[in-house]
Amino acid sequence: MIETLKNAFRNKDIRKKLLLTLLILFVFRLGCYIPVPGLLRSTFHDAINTNAFLQLMSGITGDALANGTLFALGIGPYINASIIIQLLTVGIPYLERLSKQGEEGRKKITMYTRLLTIILAVIQSVGIIVNFAMRDGGSAIQSELFFDQTWLAGIYMTIVYTAGSCLVMWLGERITDYGIGNGISMIIFVGIISTGGISIWTEILAVFTDGASHLLSLGLFAVIAVIVFFAIVYVDLAERKIPVQYAKQVRGTKMYGGQSSVIPMKITGSGVMPLIFAFAILSFPSMLISLFWPNTTAADNLAIWFSGSSPMWYGRTIYSVALCLLIFAFAFFYAQIEFNPDDVAKQIQSNGGFIQGIRPGKPTAAYLKKINKRITLFGAIFLTLVAFIPSVAFSWTGSASLVNVFSTTGILIVVSVALEFDKQLQSQIMMKNYKGFLK
Repeated sequence: MIETLKNAFRNKDIRKKLLLTLLILFVFRLGCYIPVPGLLRSTFHDAINTNAFLQLMSGITGDALANGTLFALGIGPYINASIIIQLLTVGIPYLERLSKQGEEGRKKITMYTRLLTIILAVIQSVGIIVNFAMRDGGSAIQSELFFDQTWLAGIYMTIVYTAGSCLVMWLGERITDYGIGNGISMIIFVGIISTGGISIWTEILAVFTDGASHLLSLGLFAVIAVIVFFAIVYVDLAERKIPVQYAKQVRGTKMYGGQSSVIPMKITGSGVMPLIFAFAILSFPSMLISLFWPNTTAADNLAIWFSGSSPMWYGRTIYSVALCLLIFAFAFFYAQIEFNPDDVAKQIQSNGGFIQGIRPGKPTAAYLKKINKRITLFGAIFLTLVAFIPSVAFSWTGSASLVNVFSTTGILIVVSVALEFDKQLQSQIMMKNYKGFLK
């Protein structure tokens, strides 16, 4: 990775793209520290930290949500809109036709995604403000600074948060168009890294004030982090390669085919989506209860049960079993969306290809479906282990600030984005080298 960065900075065009990417990411981080006038941040921070799912979303935004800053919603509404549009593409024929119409279809789908992002940003802003900021008679909103009515302050903050989310979406698209890598992924990556960096820096400062015990915790954390990241990278790069042979075809005076290729099927093909969906489903009931019946015993009990922090052993067991089942269910569901064996089999057959030992057509589709199910099973087991092992391993450090440095979902996102960024950077370098050779 370091050698790739050195080679990238030697090329003028790639260096400009890298500097532009860093500048846009700096603007994003700057917006994560711009406070929204009229918000009592301490009350808002305490309210956000009582919900496990909102803690996860706050970690993705670099603690901007917990601090109630301009980019509090971050890129969350855009991610949700993209997922919804992607799922609807499977079920709605019109969107499915658009996805197959090339560049024009992609532009229309992008437009629908942006519109849905604005709608979701408004909904999430209203939900968060009503649920947390306006509890206890609007104590988290200092409405007397601007308005006589608390609901007017809520409308004002909804507009601000929605505008901030749209600005983050625009910054991500600028990175994708003019920078290096996927802009949305890079923004999430920077948010997670910054959240972990703040916790690590807090522990480093504690070494100078409280003694060597924190130094031992930092050393143990570094060892555990290296082992965990190595294991995740090792599995993330693992893939099953299915060889495909293409028969020779004569068209006119030219001969085509006669080559071999592979179909790469990754164990973690579904990425972190099953984890995000599982955590969101488990946190949704407590969010609804706290939204309509805030500051009640039922809401507090549900928040404890659905966050996995129940004092009873059976409560934690029920939460763990439910989380595992949801991860498995969403892993298989998302695998069916990402990889369609029937379409792949038709494409192979239409190009004159075949898998050795398997007849083209339906037998090939059945074979690919069987392989996909097996790989998805191991991928679901891996995601289930990742959902529990890192937090348990980091708890061995004995430091409260280091336990939640990286969430389970955050670790997977950091690894996948870093690997994808390295691949895109290498492809950019290779393309520039080819152009220089041709000149």
